[in-house]
Amino acid sequence: MTTILVAAEASWVRDLVRSSCTGPGMRVVEVSRGQDVRAAVTAEEPELAVLDLQIANMGGIATSIDLRLEAGAGRLPDVSILLLLDREADRFLAKRADADAELVKPVDPGTLRRTVERLLAEAATAAAELDADTEPPGYEAGAGEPRSSREVDEDEG
Repeated sequence: MTTILVAAEASWVRDLVRSSCTGPGMRVVEVSRGQDVRAAVTAEEPELAVLDLQIANMGGIATSIDLRLEAGAGRLPDVSILLLLDREADRFLAKRADADAELVKPVDPGTLRRTVERLLAEAATAAAELDADTEPPGYEAGAGEPRSSREVDEDEG
């Protein structure tokens, strides 16, 4: 099941994301305060966080930066971030906050859905590539059992 976290103070923004993104195999979790996003990411492990610029007590930009810093330190899983902005001029801030994508409100539900699907597909591809790159030492694809570390050392030396 794919989990999408939406963080917005305004209920109409949460409703828009929920109605645009709910479907088979998709679940939307909602929070209304920026300070609750980190705990929700820890508990729910969403594939995508949709952050409104206007979130109570901690805006979307600060929340995006916080998620990136915490993931970089290994304290949170890495999450794709979609920022919902108030105006075109906010795109600069979204880039500085390392958001994966941004949309300016009012957002068309179809555009929102397509953007969410694109980000989820990109996250799935990145996760598959990461899994392929993290094979244990001595593992050779299709060779059956992994070799022992001693066998690997002997081959290299």
